[in-house]
Amino acid sequence: MKNIIAVDFDGTLAVHKYPDIGDEVDGAIEACLNLQKSCKLILYTMRSGETLDEAVEWCKQRGLKFWAVNENPEQKNWTDSPKVYAHIYIDDAAFGCPLKNVPNERPVVDWSKVVKTILGKSKE
Repeated sequence: MKNIIAVDFDGTLAVHKYPDIGDEVDGAIEACLNLQKSCKLILYTMRSGETLDEAVEWCKQRGLKFWAVNENPEQKNWTDSPKVYAHIYIDDAAFGCPLKNVPNERPVVDWSKVVKTILGKSKE
């Protein structure tokens, strides 16, 4: 069984600039490209409509393809809950998620620590 990982967008994949899209968070795309080889990734974001479409396209341009967006297609078989089920949630607002400071911006996910924790190795 593949792990299901829900990944936030703003502050996790891109620096906070909502409704615009900020620069890539260092290491985010590389880490997700590696994770998508062995895991099912869900884009799990508050974005909707046009801003969600832009975020999905931004990810596609970087080679990142999600198993699903803002849903887990398999959970419809066992619950009507709107909460997306995943094994791991990577989100700059999640308790315990490693963060790093960005000058003059809100903190973002520290992907080198996430990769080390999930894959058991350093990004370097």
